[in-house]
Amino acid sequence: MSWDDPNRYYDYIRRALATPGGHLSIGRGGFTLHFENSRLSGYDDDVIKAVAIAAGLPVIDSRMVPFELAAKLAVNGPMAAVNAEPSPRPWHALAYAPLAAVAAAYRKAGADVINVPEDPEYDGCFAKMPPGPASELIDFWLNHVRAHGA
Repeated sequence: MSWDDPNRYYDYIRRALATPGGHLSIGRGGFTLHFENSRLSGYDDDVIKAVAIAAGLPVIDSRMVPFELAAKLAVNGPMAAVNAEPSPRPWHALAYAPLAAVAAAYRKAGADVINVPEDPEYDGCFAKMPPGPASELIDFWLNHVRAHGA
């Protein structure tokens, strides 16, 4: 298999599909494939994204999210639980939350969230918020999950 063959990711993606919370995250610094108790990182963003989507793997691509919002979510928000139970609520920056909860915040910030259906429990909290700039919505969400967990 050559380095430019997109199928070189197939085994890793298969393992991610078999892992609770397994997913692909893509940001300005490249991609990270979360699976088992491992991470695979690289810079072949669009190639692995296409393969992951075709396989049905959850994908969160935050490259189009304003930098300030992406940084706020990554630094202050909970992490997605991968191959582990989510932390007890409420969630903080060093806690693990269900992938659907993390995906809801990234979706609201403008990320391309694929193969993660909207979840009324997590996406629904945004319906309670007054309309406003995305940065205020993300601040509201962060305060909400710190107080209630979702």
